[in-house]
Parts: sequence; structure tokens; C-alpha cells
Amino acid sequence: MITFIISLFVLIIGYILYGTFVEKVFVIHPDAQTPAMTKTDGVDYVPMSPWRIFLVQFLNIAGLGPIFGAIMGIFYGPSAFLWIVLGTIFAGGVHDYFSGMLSLRKGGVSLPDVVGDELGSKVRLFIRVLALVLLVLLTTTFMTGPATLLQGLLPLGTWMYQEHMIPIVWVLIIFLYYIFATILPVDKLIGRFYPIFGAMLLFMGIGIMIVMLCSHAGSMPELTDGLQNRQTNGLPIFPMMFVSIACGAISGFHGTQSPIMARCVCNERQGRWIFYGAMVAEGILALIWAAAAGTFFADPEQGLYGIEGLKAFAAQHPGENIAALVIDKVSRSWLGTVGGILAIIGVIAAPITSGDTALRSARLIVADFLKMEQRAIYKRLMIAFPLFLCVFGMVFVDFNVVWRYFAWTNQTLAVFTLWAATTYLYKQEHQNISPTPYRCGYLVSLIPAMFMTVVSVSYIMIAPEGLHLPQHLWWVGYTIALCVALACMGCFAYTMRKYTPNSKFKIQNS
Repeated sequence: MITFIISLFVLIIGYILYGTFVEKVFVIHPDAQTPAMTKTDGVDYVPMSPWRIFLVQFLNIAGLGPIFGAIMGIFYGPSAFLWIVLGTIFAGGVHDYFSGMLSLRKGGVSLPDVVGDELGSKVRLFIRVLALVLLVLLTTTFMTGPATLLQGLLPLGTWMYQEHMIPIVWVLIIFLYYIFATILPVDKLIGRFYPIFGAMLLFMGIGIMIVMLCSHAGSMPELTDGLQNRQTNGLPIFPMMFVSIACGAISGFHGTQSPIMARCVCNERQGRWIFYGAMVAEGILALIWAAAAGTFFADPEQGLYGIEGLKAFAAQHPGENIAALVIDKVSRSWLGTVGGILAIIGVIAAPITSGDTALRSARLIVADFLKMEQRAIYKRLMIAFPLFLCVFGMVFVDFNVVWRYFAWTNQTLAVFTLWAATTYLYKQEHQNISPTPYRCGYLVSLIPAMFMTVVSVSYIMIAPEGLHLPQHLWWVGYTIALCVALACMGCFAYTMRKYTPNSKFKIQNS
């Protein structure tokens, strides 16, 4: 319990102190008109209240990731708590804040244009492709995952396809909903109902936390239990855990969602609350579910404590979606029948609503690339229809395979967003575009950019879905990852020379 309480406290303090520091580094312009005011179109650029935007942003980014990822991450041990807390404050919150605020500052553009403006046209094209791949993978996982949970509540029909069962009826129902949510104006469905679902997700997390602290505090994992790797799959804690716990610490997917809400923000002062704050709320949710999964299955009579009980439960259900089973058992047992159903609905609503906004973001990315305005519904359908076909086709790929590739693509996209933020902050400081009160403020994004570069590269070297280096060659993967991070740092330093004082490449201020 002590570890959990301290972690919760640090997350809240991190939002107050470090979130304020990041905001000052960025330098907000409270008097500037935002895209919601200057580009109002009644479809995507629609002014909304900050509380409504916060709940929508929270729901958009809090899909399966912070819950499923946290549950799978706690298998590695109590060290998961450290990554959730430190990752949220110093990486995820920074990433989400700058992806949202840079979009807002640049007129509400999508993530590929945010990154491309800072890193160049070739990177812009790469990020367009990477983001679209990520969003299709994510929409697929956020359709099949909730469909599996709904099938457990209300069985309607399944279809066996290549040795894995697809809840086909629920998949079709969710897919039909995605079509409407992607096409309709943002304030008609998303802005109206998603704050309710966001509140339900928060209720679920708070309810689980209260029961856990009041009745099961003695079984909760603690850092004093040791930070050693508890996984038995033969894979190292670094970088595997840092990719498994994605949305609960840092997620490139969030960068695709922030521009959707950036088009609705009415004042730059609201950015810290909406973007950094929603990430901290998601970190808290991940913290709760990591602790709950590591606590619920403790059975002292059988000598199983905390995470060992969770591993024993997983061993009894080989080949099944363990995270979904954990959610179902914990919610029903700790919150009762009614509370459990409400909690599961909240868990179902979160990924569904993230899935449709992922498709919406994909539509906007393509529209920005084609420079096709989206007022006319037939133009929205022209872009969305091919995306619908891609998503539906991916349903027939094994969920676990899709999730693994989504996880790596997700973190790789976050790497590019952090490097773009670093470049923007460096130029802002040295060109006096918007003078910051702190020297070297760009370090707030540079440090997590370097770290996540190492994570992403080493993951593709070591993971089974990557090069899968044997254990005696892991050092090779780590070395290559470090060299790539240093090479990125070198490219950044070389490119930024022209903005550096006392350099012959320095650009004169106008």
C-alpha cells in the first residue's frame, strides 16, 4: 500500500509542479486566438468548454492501453510502478502537452505536419505512413478487445478463423458505430456523450482503488519486494516492460489524438489541464489497474502472494486474453454485480471511443495531406471508406499479434514527436520567437526523446516479433540502440548549429 500511495501522490505533485514548468518552457499566449476561433467549420473546428475537452481527451487516449498494458506490465514486477510514475511525469505528459500545443500553435494541423514542420518533409511523409499504420492497428485492437468483453456479457455469435475465435456480431456492431463517429461533426456525438463515458471510466478506477485500499492493502505489491524481473518468458525487463506499459506512461497514439482536441481549445491557458492533465489521469488509472492485478489473485493459503497469484491465474488460461479476464474478475468481485457491470461498460466504452477517434484522426491526416476540406460529408466518406476496409480486414489477424506490433509502432511514433518538440523548443529559445524564462528548456523533451529512442530500437532487436536476438547477444541490441540514440543526438546538434549563437550559420533575427 505504501508504494501505491506514494506513487499516487507523486503523480499529482508531478502535474502541479512539473506540468507548470513544462508550460513555462513552452510559453503560452493566453491572448492569442486559437484555431477553434479562427477556423470554425462546425465539423472538426468547434469551440468547446475545457472540462468537456478534458474528459473527451482523457477518454480518447485511455483506451485499452493504460488498463491492458498496466495489467501485462505488472507481470514484470513492482518496477512497473516506477515506469508508470516517472514515465507519465517526464515523458508521457511532456509528449502529450507538446503534441497538443504545437498542433494548436500551428493552426490545428495533424501530427505528421507537426513533426514534419520541425524535422523535414521526408520525415513528414514517413510519419504520415507510420501514423496511419498505427491508427489502423489501434482501431482493430480497440474493436476486437471490447467485442470480446461484450461477448462475455452478452453472447451473440462467433466465428472461428484460423484457430482464433472472433466475436463477429459484436465486431460488426462496433464497426458500424465507428463509421458514424468518424463522419459526424465532433460536437454531435463525441463532444456530447464522451464526457459521460470518461466520467464512468474515472468512477470505475476510483471504485477499484477504494476497495483495494480498504480491504486488500496487505496484499498489494511493494517496491521493497524487489525490482527483479518476475516474468517467466525469458525476455528482459528493459525494454519489454517499457513497451508493454505504453499508454500508461507514454504513447505515440496520444499525439494523433491531441490535434483533434486542439481544434476545439479556446485558450492556450487550458493546454496544461487538457493535455498534460489527461495524461496524468491516465497514469493514475494505469497505476490503479497495475496494483489491482497484482493484488487480487493473492492466495496466502496456497502460498501465492501478489504477482505470483496473477501468474498462477494466467497459467490456468493459456492462449486467452488475460487482461480482459482480469478486468472481468476484479470488477465483478470488488464492485458487485451492478458496479461490476458499470465498470466493465466503462472499460468497454474507453477503447471503443478511442478506436473511433483513431479513425477520425486518420481521416484528418489524409485530408491534410490531400488538402481536402471536410465540410461536405461526401468528401469525408471518400477518405474514410478505404480506411474502413483496411480496419475490417485486420480483424482477421490474431489479436495478440496486432497488439505487439501496435505497441512498438506506438512508441516509435512517440520518439519522433519528442524529437520534433525538442527542435521546436531549441529554435524558440535561440531565435527569441517566444522567449522562455529557462535556458536549455528543450531538455524537457530531449531527455525522454533519447531514452525512448533506446527503448524502441532495443525492443525491435530483442522482441520475438523483431530480430529476436538470443540472450547472449542482448548486449548487441542495447549497443545498437544506444548508438542510434547518439546518432540522433548528433543529427540534432548538427542541424541546430544555424540557430546557435556565435555560429557562422546563425540566422539573424528579423
